[in-house]
Amino acid sequence: MTAPQQPEDFAHWLFHQDCDFVKGVVGVKHLPPPDMMEIAFAGRSNVGKSSLINALTNRKTLARTSNTPGRTKELNFFNLGHQLMVVDLPGYGYAKVAKKVVSNWTGLIFDYLRGRVNLKRVFVLIDSRHGLKDTDIKMMEELDKAAVTYQLVLTKVDKIKAAELEALINKIQITIKKHPACYPKILNTSSVKKTGIDELRKIIAELVHEA
Repeated sequence: MTAPQQPEDFAHWLFHQDCDFVKGVVGVKHLPPPDMMEIAFAGRSNVGKSSLINALTNRKTLARTSNTPGRTKELNFFNLGHQLMVVDLPGYGYAKVAKKVVSNWTGLIFDYLRGRVNLKRVFVLIDSRHGLKDTDIKMMEELDKAAVTYQLVLTKVDKIKAAELEALINKIQITIKKHPACYPKILNTSSVKKTGIDELRKIIAELVHEA
């Protein structure tokens, strides 16, 4: 089936295409060729990254979820309908993993972010129950340096009260003003309640449609 031309139809079509695991990468020399637009998902370990990717792609087990934070040690690439490469970055900020391992993961992430010409946007996931942590700020600073456009996505918003969520958003918006590469709109999501999933799909589809 040919991809629809209207943006709203394209979003629905895109996320009902096959989404297949391509490869897991442990070094930049093993990256797939940059011949397709990419978006990437980054976030602290246990932020709900795998659950969000699964919700977006209508899959239950596409991205591996685990009760043990820090299990994703690779850059995992998924081909969505031969239109887009979705990249699941290793979780960062998990203290119980050996420092050398954490350093290797962090180095891999930053090497990828600095040198990937086809990377359109990074979605940085923030657990709404905890807000921005120092490791999140470091990630934002690295993205600013790399001049990679990124957008903050709050996860697990079903687990906090509406007033707490509003206060958190207001606080984060103040921080965003200090980060030139950060897209100003904050997205609120819940993989369990499917909150914000359609909005995030639409944003991603618009990026593909405009490419």
